[in-house]
Amino acid sequence: MFTPKYPPQDTAPPPATIPQTTTAPAPAPAVVAPVSNRPTVQLTPGSALALAAGGGAVVLVVGAVLVSMLLAVAITAVSVAVCAVVLRSLLNHEKGH
Repeated sequence: MFTPKYPPQDTAPPPATIPQTTTAPAPAPAVVAPVSNRPTVQLTPGSALALAAGGGAVVLVVGAVLVSMLLAVAITAVSVAVCAVVLRSLLNHEKGH
């Protein structure tokens, strides 16, 4: 039951052998780098400054969103803990009387 089941052996015929020729190998052609038709991007000082300011703004916005989400989770946890303490004290007060 727990022994492995192996698939049957492959019954495909072996690949045909290609006869070897005794000619000398041809020299490899010289590799030429392709010329790109795309324009290159050149950053001027103004565009570099705008790019840095945009990146900083994105970091600040993402940070603010993450901090606000963490604050929302913390406030929710504190309120649930306060509710639990109040309910516990009410239930214990009922048992005492």
